Amino acid sequence: MSTSRVALVTGGAQGMGEAIALRLASEGIDVAIFDIKGKETQLASVVKQIEAKGRKALWIVGDVAKEEDVKGAVDKTVASLGSLDIMVANAGITMFKPLIETSVEDWEKIHSINALGVMLCFKYAAIQMIKQGRGGRIIGASSGSGKQGIQNMGAYSASKFAVRGLTQSTALELRQHKITVNSYAPGFILTPMLAHPDDDKYGGHGSVAKMAAKMPPELEGAKPDVIAELVAYLIKPQAYFMTGQTLIIDGGTFFD
Repeated sequence: MSTSRVALVTGGAQGMGEAIALRLASEGIDVAIFDIKGKETQLASVVKQIEAKGRKALWIVGDVAKEEDVKGAVDKTVASLGSLDIMVANAGITMFKPLIETSVEDWEKIHSINALGVMLCFKYAAIQMIKQGRGGRIIGASSGSGKQGIQNMGAYSASKFAVRGLTQSTALELRQHKITVNSYAPGFILTPMLAHPDDDKYGGHGSVAKMAAKMPPELEGAKPDVIAELVAYLIKPQAYFMTGQTLIIDGGTFFD
């Protein structure tokens, strides 16, 4: 059994996942990061940065939409690092399409990662944490568009609304095990996922995404570390009294 708490962060190769993994390492937590095939170089780089902070680290390749991959990631984390105390189901994809242009394939792809992927992470983290018998922290990635729908993002918004419902239900089920379940709902965060080759023509990082979603060009963006700081609070012992919440952090774009 590990003497340090151990976290598993999905989508950990870049963006918010990378920022969260590094922030947790700064809190004295050992971290496993999980991402898709093709991200091995980035994953290895993040692991080196975690280890430079004096923590143990592990990278795992897989697909959050595949049950065997998620179960395997939890098992590998426990086998290598000793336990699983914190799950951050961060992996997600986005899509900008009007509903009338959204195919069944589009819908299923978005939901397989953003909704099913989060469910599988919650499920297998919960199984492991219940087995350990010492509580835990489960955290998911919702979105501001999981609080209020956004134009041309119907499939994405629906998947992020699903995370809110899952967060609430799972929090109720796991309360007896002293496992809290919360999610973050970011606004416009300047991650690689929102970058576009034409951004420089229209005002910088994220400008094309803003146009696609009919967002005002002056909408303020933030760096991934603002989400990492929220996660750093949610994993603290003092956060035991917060569960079932989806916390919006968007610069005041939308009030809950």
